[in-house]
Amino acid sequence: MSKVVGVTGIGTDVGKTVVSGIIAQALQADYWKPVQAGDLNYSDSHKIEERTQGVRILTERYRLTSPMSPHAAAEIDGIEISLEDFETPDYKEYLIIEGAGGIMVPMNKMGQHFGDLFIHLKVPVIVVSRHYLGSINHTMLTLNFLKQIGVEVLGLIFVGDENKTTESIITSSFDIPWVHRVPLASEVNKEFTFLESEKIKDQLISILNR
Repeated sequence: MSKVVGVTGIGTDVGKTVVSGIIAQALQADYWKPVQAGDLNYSDSHKIEERTQGVRILTERYRLTSPMSPHAAAEIDGIEISLEDFETPDYKEYLIIEGAGGIMVPMNKMGQHFGDLFIHLKVPVIVVSRHYLGSINHTMLTLNFLKQIGVEVLGLIFVGDENKTTESIITSSFDIPWVHRVPLASEVNKEFTFLESEKIKDQLISILNR
């Protein structure tokens, strides 16, 4: 049974934070963003806190001032990030760990990336994919890379309107369960997060209990 779940995406702006909030709300989990780069006055942790209820927000390990890849933002701030800087924080029952950008976004000039972090923390992941032209390639590359480095993928969550041909070719090619499809919304708030969390809760718990 997995009590700690990583959330990664196929790229930037695919809906990772929205999905992380939905999962955290469904499980009444603690939420942790290990590295926040930029937007410190309205960070992903702030967004999760604003959009959920009963979710405990844990403090980021690094809060970097520039909105760019963590390796570059850390260099600007005069910081050297290392995998050894991270350990799984104490949590109540479940913990959601949100990555940054895609799985290979570098954290330092040695090229260590968020895939390395999930390996270091021994965390399985849920992959967030958003439908757009080219997303099949980006999703399959992400899933293939995770498989190569030995990170377990618990499931896929798609963002956007239904696209059966896209979803079926990805899930069948990798034999990975499709957990949920999150619709696009004009506003993401507590009500939206709660409604989506109710849809996902039972299947999510079933996957975590495998």
